[in-house]
Amino acid sequence: MRRRVTISILAAAVAASLLPSAAVAADKPGPTITVPTLEARATLSADYLAAGPQSGALATPANGRSGPFPGQVIPGFSGIVDAGDGTLWAMPDNGFGSKANSADFLLRIYHVKPRWETAKGGAGEIKVQGFVSLRDPDHRIDFPIVHADTKQRLLTGADFDIESIVRQKDGSFWIGEEFGPFLLHVDRTGKLLSAPVPFPLGKSPQNPYLGAGETPRIKASRGFEAMAASKNGRYLYPITEGAFVDDPLQRRRTISEFDTRTNRYTGVTWAYQTDQDANVVGDAFTTGRHQLLVIERDDFQGEASVIKRVYALDLDKRDVDGFVRKTLVLDALKIANPDHLGAGDGYGTGDPFSLPVQSFETVVQLADGRLLIANDNNYPGNAARIAGKPDDTEIDIIDLRKVRAPKASPTTAIGHRGASGYRPEHTLASYETAIRQCADYIEPDVVSTKDGVLVARHENEIGGTTNVADHPEFASLKTTKVIDGRSVTGWFTEDFTFAQLKTLRAKERLPQVRPANTAFDGLYEIPTLDEVIDLARHSVSCDGKQVGVYPETKHPTYFDSVGLSLEEPLVAQLKANGLDRRNAPVFVQSFETGNLRELARLTKAPLVQLVDCSGAPYDLVAAGDTRTYKDLVTASGLAQIARYADGVGLCKDVMIPRTSSGTLGTPTTVVRDAHRVGLEVHGWTFRRENQFLPAEYRIGTDPNAVGDLAGEIRAFVAIGLDGVFSDNPDLAVAATS
Repeated sequence: MRRRVTISILAAAVAASLLPSAAVAADKPGPTITVPTLEARATLSADYLAAGPQSGALATPANGRSGPFPGQVIPGFSGIVDAGDGTLWAMPDNGFGSKANSADFLLRIYHVKPRWETAKGGAGEIKVQGFVSLRDPDHRIDFPIVHADTKQRLLTGADFDIESIVRQKDGSFWIGEEFGPFLLHVDRTGKLLSAPVPFPLGKSPQNPYLGAGETPRIKASRGFEAMAASKNGRYLYPITEGAFVDDPLQRRRTISEFDTRTNRYTGVTWAYQTDQDANVVGDAFTTGRHQLLVIERDDFQGEASVIKRVYALDLDKRDVDGFVRKTLVLDALKIANPDHLGAGDGYGTGDPFSLPVQSFETVVQLADGRLLIANDNNYPGNAARIAGKPDDTEIDIIDLRKVRAPKASPTTAIGHRGASGYRPEHTLASYETAIRQCADYIEPDVVSTKDGVLVARHENEIGGTTNVADHPEFASLKTTKVIDGRSVTGWFTEDFTFAQLKTLRAKERLPQVRPANTAFDGLYEIPTLDEVIDLARHSVSCDGKQVGVYPETKHPTYFDSVGLSLEEPLVAQLKANGLDRRNAPVFVQSFETGNLRELARLTKAPLVQLVDCSGAPYDLVAAGDTRTYKDLVTASGLAQIARYADGVGLCKDVMIPRTSSGTLGTPTTVVRDAHRVGLEVHGWTFRRENQFLPAEYRIGTDPNAVGDLAGEIRAFVAIGLDGVFSDNPDLAVAATS
């Protein structure tokens, strides 16, 4: 018999998700955890205009604003330097997004003083005290610039796209930009001290030195969005915002080393891996000799945001994939706000607080260890807080408070396909939402592409969960197949290469049941199993532990029949991510039996036999074996399962059948019998809509209205259930804490 794995999960309650604004349980407190907490906030009106000529004549109109504007717009901050005296040097980027529309935007570094809103009050305003203008009066630049024929040669957003900034001890600034990408060195007055330093590893399409027929290696606007400096200022660490065009690993970002003494790149580089291809590196800050903080973000805003994170890097350490090791420091979509700072300023300003802006582009560690974060608002385009209103520029100070985790819950909370009650299932958005809601595990269903890449989809037929029907180039792939004895018509993952599948976007599977989820249709990629595992292992649940992953192999007999076995690549992924061990935060599940027996020989990871309410495992059906799921949950059947698995995932009706009137009936002995042979018992699927609930837990007559999910879950926990699969992890956590 395989040794039973008992995993003690500190499933936090709703209160825990809002720590430290909620009291921590005094009875048997958990371990110390870090709870990022908003301590101060200040904003600058999006419509603020600094002195200078009009700007934005060619800016794209948005949110009721159109240029030209009678002064210089401040479109947020892409980089900030702490001046050490309560003021900041804050730098916008090139203005309005491109060379073509930013020639009237002057590149400046603003000197600002936040008048913080704190728990004690405060104006919460950013005061602009002055600025220095970037300029080239000494003709260091040898390519055409907008103000080439003037004495000061003021630099504009058509000349450079400045994005990152560090300050030297002599008061000069080094600036990373994206059109080259170049490194710029200016003195304390903004005067360019030397020629722009080109990047030896590639050019962007906007690079003025790009030769005829030369292929840019760096995508547009994917240069040095982020740059850190060593403590003594000798070395700079610019980071490419995106992957090189010719890199087969599009999640790779390159960290380079530049020596300010020799004015040369040293040739030393490191590789950083983003959570998904489309994510970008938004800023960096050095905290030690080779220790950095970096922002990783997506390009979504408001409720659609998925990744707005700060990771700590150690350039001297590699993770299991060979990239620099990254550790989560801050999820900017979940910041405790016990003092309700900024309350009423729009989406994300409650408790918890979030910074759901598109361009989260500044992180600075202050002298006292707190983090300063800020946004580029891409004026007038971004409206993350209030629809139709341009985002203000905001600066927030985050304290990384140490608190005790709440009292442990004995019940494991499993985010079923993520938090599929709130976001389209099997997307990183769904999984990340489940993590923020304190799920202990996230659950991807696993199928294969034509070229053997494991991806997360509920079924291999994807017509109902992606926008494939809107892609005429794939119309010929629509077909009819027999899957597990059932005829199915549609599009199938095994007929698509991974590259083709990545061009599709997810959509809500149950639009009539969850119409709110359709607002996210067409936004999110189909994630690979590797991406889901990486998200989990780079995340921390409310109990301070690494988030677990709970993959299910879908239709393994069918995939074997088409030469795309799921088991070997799944085990390879577990091994590659350090999860092929008995105590790993992972369960592998299947509705079939044969592949679990095979997996028991291939991996040390815990296994779970899924049991449906009716029918039989398809591998048994295909082999002519007459056993059904009902046979598997007899006392003798469970004893057989315990020989190859560590737990069972039971349909709810197997544990507590429904009566003829739809209410919960008398519990069976299956939970007790499973425990007697050392099996964990997890139940599925707990959903909040009336149509999925027993009659006594429904509220009203609308089948899609929200009922009493907590009441149902508590009824099952009362008979000894060890874990719950739920589309609504927040409600499951609250019910079991």
